[in-house]
Amino acid sequence: MVEPGPAFSVADVHQGWRTAFENLDHQIINYDLGDRLSFYSMAEIKGDDGEYLRAFDDQTAQRLAMQAVEAAALRFWPQVVFVTSGFYMPPGTLDMLRSRGMTVVVMHTESPYEDDRQLQLAAHADINVVNDPTNLDTFQMVAPKSIYLPHSYDPKLHHPGAADPDLSSDVCFVGTGYPSRIEFLEQVDWTGLDVKLAGNWQSLDDDSPLRPFLIHDIEECWPNDQTVDLYRSAKCSFNLYRREANMPSLAEGYAMGPREVELSAIGCFWLRDPRPESDETFPMLPAFSSPHELGEKLRWWCAHDMERQQAAQMAREAVAGWTFERRAEQLLALI
Repeated sequence: MVEPGPAFSVADVHQGWRTAFENLDHQIINYDLGDRLSFYSMAEIKGDDGEYLRAFDDQTAQRLAMQAVEAAALRFWPQVVFVTSGFYMPPGTLDMLRSRGMTVVVMHTESPYEDDRQLQLAAHADINVVNDPTNLDTFQMVAPKSIYLPHSYDPKLHHPGAADPDLSSDVCFVGTGYPSRIEFLEQVDWTGLDVKLAGNWQSLDDDSPLRPFLIHDIEECWPNDQTVDLYRSAKCSFNLYRREANMPSLAEGYAMGPREVELSAIGCFWLRDPRPESDETFPMLPAFSSPHELGEKLRWWCAHDMERQQAAQMAREAVAGWTFERRAEQLLALI
């Protein structure tokens, strides 16, 4: 199993699949790409003037971090090579592994947003798993064994639990501060709401009205393993998809993201940025379409405990079977 690289966001997806395979009694060799990227990105050399300089630029650091994938595969000779995201994976490496009889599976985590890039890698895999089926037919044209599997959750991590008083809030949101999200959320009227914001928000301006809601150093990212504590300690959350002006495809899509599944499994009530899959799965959860509507509905649901808790319980029941282990069984059957 080859890690995606980033230590946040998709790292949870990788860990979920890894745990599922281990629970199903498969032997796992994990390629720690995240640690390798950190090492080469932070490596320094001493210059002629005695000052320490960065040893490698980003491209070189990424190449060095990936270069031992082939050596590791040839040492352990696995039956299956499972690549999460493949952000830094050279297509030629996948070709080499397949030529040695290893089954290469790529888990694409950025559909449909980055399908143009992902399709280039998909042609070099035996099996592709996409997290949104919008362009599945195109994937199947370059690799017939391409499938859609919905996002999943880990029951050992994503389950109801006691709230942490230090993290309590009316509303919490954990994610990346894309420009479209910042623009939308800066227009919300948060009056009367205790809001906690976490994740990757380095692009927030100092004078942004969202800045006071950030609960950690803006230069840091909120740890994945503490996200569940925030969700358990909040009355409400919400999902908001990316809608970058220069990438109109970001507004499209069928499938939900991991946030919606995890929030539901934990038992946290949330408001929907609607998509067909969430419309079908969560008719009990209200949707919103504007900043004004989001603020108004959050205030209403925060003030109605019984209705909120009933809807959250129904949402939890709706995703009861959406576990990583179940998805792993489906993938293994295809392999």
